[in-house]
Amino acid sequence: MPGIDDSRTFIPVRIAVLTVSDTRELSEDRSGQTLVDRLKDAGHLLADRQIVKDEIPAIQALLKDWIANEEVDVVISTGGTGVTGRDVTPEAFTALYEKEIPGFGELFRMLSYQKIGTSTIQSRATAGVAGGTYLFALPGSTGAVKDAWDGILVHQLDYRFMPCNFVELFPRLQEHLKRSKS
Repeated sequence: MPGIDDSRTFIPVRIAVLTVSDTRELSEDRSGQTLVDRLKDAGHLLADRQIVKDEIPAIQALLKDWIANEEVDVVISTGGTGVTGRDVTPEAFTALYEKEIPGFGELFRMLSYQKIGTSTIQSRATAGVAGGTYLFALPGSTGAVKDAWDGILVHQLDYRFMPCNFVELFPRLQEHLKRSKS
């Protein structure tokens, strides 16, 4: 049965929060603040927080900086995952993935379906790994952020969560680089 193994020590993860929006300012960014509050309440560290416009070059420039930054383990974004012309977050993220985590989007939509029904089909939530950094792109609503954090990320970003979690995989995320040097 899945759950917390109290014999394991909690390991705080360094998380950067990105809000993708043409209109939001930090003072009115409820979804980004919800992520910050939840990650801190869980014992993790806020590595950085930024807002960028719905533009692929701007999103990717910041992602590349965070991927290269050894003080960032995980990036969680909110916004820009819908189907309108300005929603480009999934395109920006997937172009940088070394490995996609398709189950994240699938599980997110399953959880979301329980609350908003078929409207969840409009979400293009996605996740992957690049440069040893986990990247998660969530919709921009506070409800979606809560669903993703409470239903998936709080568990998968906790080293104590068993039978497995993303944190225990950190040392192995770049094994392919070691193989290619041999």
